[in-house]
Amino acid sequence: MPSAHACVPAPYTHCIYRACGTMAGGLSAYVFNERFWFPANVTWADLRSTEDARYPQIEDIKYVAMLSITLVIIRLCCERLIFSPIGVAMGIRATSGYKPEANLILEKAFLSVTRNPDHKRLEGLSKQLDWSVRRVERWFRRRRNQERPSPLKKFTENSWRCAFYSFVFLYGIHYLPQEDWFWTSKGCWINFPYHALTPPLFNYYLLEWSFYISLLMSVFTDVRRKDFIANVVHHIATVMLIFFSYICNFTRIGSLVMVIHDVSDIFLEGAKITNYAGFVIVAHILFVIFTVVFFVTRVLLFPYWILGSIIIDSHTLIGAYPSKYFFMALLCVLYILHLYWFSIILSMVYCGLKNGKLENDSRSDVAEDTNTESSGDDKLARKNGAKTNSAQGNCVANHH
Repeated sequence: MPSAHACVPAPYTHCIYRACGTMAGGLSAYVFNERFWFPANVTWADLRSTEDARYPQIEDIKYVAMLSITLVIIRLCCERLIFSPIGVAMGIRATSGYKPEANLILEKAFLSVTRNPDHKRLEGLSKQLDWSVRRVERWFRRRRNQERPSPLKKFTENSWRCAFYSFVFLYGIHYLPQEDWFWTSKGCWINFPYHALTPPLFNYYLLEWSFYISLLMSVFTDVRRKDFIANVVHHIATVMLIFFSYICNFTRIGSLVMVIHDVSDIFLEGAKITNYAGFVIVAHILFVIFTVVFFVTRVLLFPYWILGSIIIDSHTLIGAYPSKYFFMALLCVLYILHLYWFSIILSMVYCGLKNGKLENDSRSDVAEDTNTESSGDDKLARKNGAKTNSAQGNCVANHH
């Protein structure tokens, strides 16, 4: 049988290769076009690092890759050696409910037929095993619970995020205010893009960048939420946004965006871990603080401090060019998401005030499947950490 190349005459094959090469060269020229990335009269050569000044370089990705792997290792060590023992000491369950009794027939039906059988199938299995329908139903419920992440696993994951957000926020809020441009937004654009990276700013940017890459690296082993796909897309978008702002040397304004976002996440993750630990009142208080901080930083401060600076100050000081408008558009989309998330938060707070308690997280996995079962083991399960009534903030847990 002749190959695909043999079906195309040689002159046409040469034309195809030539056209592909021209397209690739044109795409490369467009992607690395300095008129897209930088203001007028600025070239890639102007922003090469020297002994006296360090500028963002594409080669810095190797440091991000190494730091991402390091963060994954640090996370595993912290979860197993620190957060997990703390969770066990606080009485948080390490299992997802009670293990069902061994039964090969039901196990085969669970794996090959259905995980949630209807009443007709339950009756058939009960006759086959000479069990009551309620006993078979309970077996399937407990078996489903075995595949859900345990409260301890959720606790350790959220503890790691809370610890990282706390560390990186304290790091940023310690070093960034020492810079003049932190207090005057116009400083982010004066003499742009010739802004050399200081060691604290370089470390801060790489920490944030590497953290979100590490989340992508562990996304398939983390607790899987209902919005798994949206969560993955969000992490990818965040990594790309940080990468884009780094290459364009929007590091000053980018670092301000990171500080604004990290502070609210501390209280959100804190609300989650106290909820899993059973401190419901503390979790409610932390969620209220999170709501206030979210509103102040992401709804009020973000447009005034960030968007106002890039729309007004940058236009006055450096003028217009494509990458700046693209970056501005991304930030505007981010602000729209802030408003959307805040509307969800307000609806949860409203329902909580109306019903006398805060609602469950509609996007998180259900801690236990306890429908129609009121035995003592389920009461104990609810006592030991299956409470989710303060997880209402989880819907914005993974959003920046």
